[in-house]
Amino acid sequence: MIDTLRRNPDRLHLSLMLALTFSTGVIDAVGYLGLDRVFTGNMTGNVVILGMALTGADGLPIIGPIIALVLFMLGAAVSGRTLRPVAGGWSGRSTVLFAIVGLVLAAAAVPMLVIADPIEPVKLAVTGALGLAMGMQAGAARHIGVKDVTTVVVTSTIVGLAYDSVFAARSKGHPWPRRVLAIALIGAGAAVGALLLQISLPAGILVAAGITLLTTLVGHLGRPHATGTPAE
Repeated sequence: MIDTLRRNPDRLHLSLMLALTFSTGVIDAVGYLGLDRVFTGNMTGNVVILGMALTGADGLPIIGPIIALVLFMLGAAVSGRTLRPVAGGWSGRSTVLFAIVGLVLAAAAVPMLVIADPIEPVKLAVTGALGLAMGMQAGAARHIGVKDVTTVVVTSTIVGLAYDSVFAARSKGHPWPRRVLAIALIGAGAAVGALLLQISLPAGILVAAGITLLTTLVGHLGRPHATGTPAE
């Protein structure tokens, strides 16, 4: 089985990043619908919300998006610092980072499980934890370098899908299947996250944590090994 995973690392990495894209949709639905209109994966959304909120429009939140944005950047910086010494692709350090992401997500669900009606500071702490985890995920995914699948946003993917299509530039080798899948999966994840909120707020977070940890395990098993030396 492990040899099968290692036989086609590009396909494996694409599948894993698509799985994380789905889990990001779940997390963003939880954040936006359950944590007072905050995106914890899609930082473009938070910047837009902040811009409108600072004008006092529609009572939009300010503190939550700021916390998510700052912690997201911190998480991405941690990934960049951790992965700087190693070549692109999945390494042992990638495994550690993705495992931390899954564990942080699981830990973020705990306060929502034990507190029936969490106060605002608790919700903001959960928002920060989710932002940190998504930033680490985005940074680690960037290092793996699957084209068009950042796991946290699909705007550039949508642009590429339209720009390279038969109706526009008609680019050769247009990777439309992965682009369509990335767009569809983040939307499907958001739908699943919204449905899970009808059960409880932590349900969606735990589902995303489970997907992340399973992805981490498969990625670790499928990572390449240099002959005679352990993977970094």
